[in-house]
Amino acid sequence: MRKIFKQIYIEISKLILPLFFDKKYLKGKYFTKKNTLGYRWAWRAVITQKILGYNRNIPWPVSFRTEISNKNNIEFEIDDLNNFQHFGCYYQNFNGKIKIGKGTYIAPNVGIITANHDLKDLSKHQEGRDVILGEKCWIGMNSMILPGVNLGDRTVVGAGSVVTKSFEDGNCVIAGNPARLLRKIEE
Repeated sequence: MRKIFKQIYIEISKLILPLFFDKKYLKGKYFTKKNTLGYRWAWRAVITQKILGYNRNIPWPVSFRTEISNKNNIEFEIDDLNNFQHFGCYYQNFNGKIKIGKGTYIAPNVGIITANHDLKDLSKHQEGRDVILGEKCWIGMNSMILPGVNLGDRTVVGAGSVVTKSFEDGNCVIAGNPARLLRKIEE
């Protein structure tokens, strides 16, 4: 009986959710018979995004506790939709792009920003600089990634870190304020 209800839930979700979200974002590992977590995220987001208006213009399910400045300036793999379901994440990309590599995990309360305020006029922003996170990175809770940072594949950012410069070689653990190399990870 439970299998039947689950199948009905999936079929109803496949019919209704594309009315609210771009269909290409309703696929992947979170939208299968074995893993229906994506459907739960999407139904919750129908209420918070489309009815209440949090992140209304974002075409994929996003937690109401996450902020995304510009849907056009962010790239990610569909199987990494989980990165937009946490609380407190801030993707400030209205002036610069954020690229999140495949298999990267972003913990709660992480800020990724592409443009700082102009120190001479705080009502303005400096020119944006892209932020690129390589594949299979892990950004620890309460971390901040600043404009122009490029992290290579398999970079682990310790919780509470402020990443002010790039670590393009990857395969490393960085932490601190400002973040510094703690150790290399053997491939």
